[in-house]
Parts: sequence; C-alpha cells; structure tokens
Amino acid sequence: EPAPTPAPQEHEHDAAAPPSEARTYPSLKIAGFGDVNYTATDKPEGAKGFNLGQLALHMASELSPRVTFFGELSFTARADAGTGTPAATGFNTEVERMILRFDRSDMLKVSFGRYHTPINYWNTAFHHGQWLQTTISRPEMIQFGSRLLPVHFVGALLEGSVPAAGWNLNYKAGVGNGRASAISRGGDAGDVNGNRAWLVNLFSKPDKFYGLEFGTSVYGDKITTAAARNFTEQIVSGHVAWQKEDPEFIAEFASVRHDEVGNPSVTWSHAYYLQGAYRLPQFNRLWKPYYRFEHIGVNSGDAVFTGLPSLDGSTFGVRYDASTFAAIKGEVRSWTRGEGSVRNVGGFFQVCFTF
Repeated sequence: EPAPTPAPQEHEHDAAAPPSEARTYPSLKIAGFGDVNYTATDKPEGAKGFNLGQLALHMASELSPRVTFFGELSFTARADAGTGTPAATGFNTEVERMILRFDRSDMLKVSFGRYHTPINYWNTAFHHGQWLQTTISRPEMIQFGSRLLPVHFVGALLEGSVPAAGWNLNYKAGVGNGRASAISRGGDAGDVNGNRAWLVNLFSKPDKFYGLEFGTSVYGDKITTAAARNFTEQIVSGHVAWQKEDPEFIAEFASVRHDEVGNPSVTWSHAYYLQGAYRLPQFNRLWKPYYRFEHIGVNSGDAVFTGLPSLDGSTFGVRYDASTFAAIKGEVRSWTRGEGSVRNVGGFFQVCFTF
C-alpha cells in the first residue's frame, strides 16, 4: 500500500552512504522529480490551463570515502517559447546546485559550489522536485526567481553538528558571491563588486522533541544594481518547524535591510508565513490537508525592491499520496498584491512524482 510522504530531507549530498573499502569510485546515483499542473483563476494574473511544471534531476556521487559530489539540474517550460529572434527554446535549463564536499568529521565539513542559500528553512529542506514538499507552491518569500531573498549562493561553506547534551546544534557558515546585478540570480560568473557575501546559520534538532527544529540565520552582502547603485544588505531570519506530520507545522520570518552607499536613508522589508498540515489517520494515512498564511511587506522607499509588491495570501489544500512515489495535490488560494489591489482567487491542481 502507498506510504506517507517522508519528512523533508537535508541536502541530498549529506546523505552519502558510509565509507566502505569495497566501494568503487566514483559511485554515481541519479534521482528525478517531475510535476504536471493545472491552474484556473478569476483574474488575468498568471497563466491558466495545464503546464508541465519542472523536471529536476539530482545526481550524487562518492569520489572517495570522504569526498562527495552533488548536482541538481532543472528543465522548466518557457511561456515565450518560439518567440523572438532567434526563437526562444521550449525549456530553460539551469544548474541549480553543484557542490563538492570534503568530510573531516560530523563536526566539520567543507564544500564549494552553488547552493540553495541556507538562510531559510524551506530553501534547504525542500529543493527542486515538488513531490518533496506538502504543498504545490513554495512560499512567496522564497520562490525561485524571487527578488526578496537570495535563493542561490556561489562560494564555500563550512558546516557541522555537535551533540551538545542532546540539543544537536548545527552550524553553517559561508562566504561567496551573493546576488548578481539582476538580484533574483546568484553570482554564477563572478561577483559584480569587490565585496563577498557572507552568512551564518545556527539551528537545533533536540533529541527530547524528535521532529522539532528551530534556528536563526544572518546574511550580509553589498549589492550593485543594474543601474550601478550600491547598497549594503543585511538579512536576519528565524524559523521553527515540527515535521512529524501529525501535525506538521512550519513558521518563518525574515527581515531585509538596505542602506544605499552615500545615502543616509535605511529601509526594512519583511516577510513571514505559517503553515500547518495534518496527515489523517483514516484511509491508510494517505490524505494530508493543509493551510498556509503568508505576508510580505515591502518598504515603498526601497530602491532595490522597486516594483516588488507586498502580499497577503491564504492557501487551503489537500495532498493525496497515490503511491509511495507519486502524489496528487489540490489547492485554493486567495491573495492580494499591493495596497488597494483586487483580491485574486485561484484553483490549482498538481500531479507530482519521483523516480
């Protein structure tokens, strides 16, 4: 019979098999994810009808007993396919993550590459592959392609865990390129200015409350926009998550500070969401209703976030695990973008799977 969805995973490159003298290196394993969606809304915002969602491939390989590689590729349908000169392709192909890690011990691991920036719980618990998460969509504050938080980070990362009398303290500390001049993207081809971004993430998974995680993170960078304006950026965030599914609860908050170089004005923007779900004990535990409320408050004077609207939204949905490796989800969302804007209501349906 179908099994319920597993709890969210850590980075897949953290899950390499224990070293073994009998192993042959490299040892490559590939997993894939896909989804097909249907959308219907009462307002013109966004596309409607069926869409292919995204095909994602995860690749993990042990290169030696203490060296591992992890890569993630995505293929996403383009709304402008066939237009322009030359004609746009049907799908965008992205290298989402590419990480080489050296393991000294559980307390110290060093890696280099392209990451999902570890300043947000969702961004490191649920990667590409909609099957991994309860809901159809990610929270707006950490959507792929969003400008609010830097989703990708290119650089180096130290990470590890310390038992600490059952508190299981974990840390991540990194330095890298941060945002590109298009701030929705990471600095894949190099930094746009002479300053590196940095981050520190601390969280605990106490033994006494199995399934609980709580933590905080700090991120700093200097942004040079496409208009050649320079800003310092600081992001402070916190989260608490309970992932035992009966119930599931996730809450996150983030504040973003921008200070233009040579300009005395400082702006703060913020975002948060609260999500709850419960896997019903009836019907072989295959049904999981959920609800999420989310809010984004963008400071109208923030030049970095010009054109980025505020948001208030609610999502009601249910997930049905049709098999161990496939799920069906349905959602109703209600949201407004910007002060005085018209409320949008939409229905969303998704079939997602892993292979």
